[in-house]
Amino acid sequence: MLYPSIDKLLTIVDSKYTLVHVASIRSKEMLENNHYQMAEQEYTNKRTIGRALEELEKGLITVVSEQMKK
Repeated sequence: MLYPSIDKLLTIVDSKYTLVHVASIRSKEMLENNHYQMAEQEYTNKRTIGRALEELEKGLITVVSEQMKK
């Protein structure tokens, strides 16, 4: 089973496309800056894309949609 579950993540974001977009941006930030929001031992995943999804699931990343900006 994959962690975190896509079902849980889709309750946080409005679509799969948004989920992929947010996770990819955060993953690139992790690679470029080597900055993590949790201690490395706390992550279940070893890859940055999985770690980005974990941060999203734990509420460490806030997603603001375009509709909310208007």
